[in-house]
Amino acid sequence: MTIPVIDFSTLNGNKRSETMALLHEACQKWGFFMIENHDIDARLTEKVKKLVNEYYEKNLKDGFYKSELVKTLEKQEKTFDKDWETTFFIWHRPKSNIKEIPNISDELCNTMDEYIAQLILLAEKLSELMSENLGLEKTFIKKSFSSPNGIGPVMGTKVAKYPECPNPKLVRGLREHTDAGGIILLLQDDKVGGLEFYKDGKWVEIPPSKNNAIFVNTGDQIEVLSNGLYKSVVHRVMPDKDGSRLSMASFYNPIGDAIIAPAPKLLYPSHYCYGDYLNLYGKTKFGEKGPRFEAIKNMGNGHAHTNNNIV
Repeated sequence: MTIPVIDFSTLNGNKRSETMALLHEACQKWGFFMIENHDIDARLTEKVKKLVNEYYEKNLKDGFYKSELVKTLEKQEKTFDKDWETTFFIWHRPKSNIKEIPNISDELCNTMDEYIAQLILLAEKLSELMSENLGLEKTFIKKSFSSPNGIGPVMGTKVAKYPECPNPKLVRGLREHTDAGGIILLLQDDKVGGLEFYKDGKWVEIPPSKNNAIFVNTGDQIEVLSNGLYKSVVHRVMPDKDGSRLSMASFYNPIGDAIIAPAPKLLYPSHYCYGDYLNLYGKTKFGEKGPRFEAIKNMGNGHAHTNNNIV
């Protein structure tokens, strides 16, 4: 299975409609895709990956291999409730906590901040394109992810390493799940794979990211906002016996007090009286059904109705 690849360089030319259609199909039928030519500085992504790998080697690796999880696998015991990963989480918006990460260098802080500033622009662009493809105003997702007083969306990054695993059949790198939030942008290892998504009854292996590509998947809140048109998809990480995988998943998510609901424009009418629908249908039978659905939706969700023509 070849996963969709979206070339962002074609969004400003005569291939825009074709690219938008590909993005819509990727969100609707896959729930994940690659983005190329996204304008994030390739030298910057390579530098942030290098610095994170150095941080892992210096600060996390020894402690991980002394953990109870490692001892469990040394005993050939299978584990179902732990993941073969070592992680830390960085909040970027609305307030950064990067300076609070133990032993983090100024160079890594500054490089990460610079990378995230570019990534936020990409996330916002994606949210606009998805909104447009859904037939909504461009800022719909961004506004939906914000609080009633306009603060948001939030941005945070889960930095993870999936170390070499001596018994990969006994543990998951990361157990099967969907993502709770909105739009997830993944900067991942360019050599070691392991990420898998479940599609059409099969696990699809996501290859390492080459050529500065960013991997994207949609979370649960995009599925809700789109009224199920766009899906969040189950995925997992499988450990590797011979390689240590880097993953930097940045989450463009709703702020905590954001009110989430399907876009009203995407909802079918509900709780209406069938007699009201028949009355309207008799007048509009040979017209488009869309305006008829919209009209019945606007009747107050069935609160005002007649009893005529109920069959």
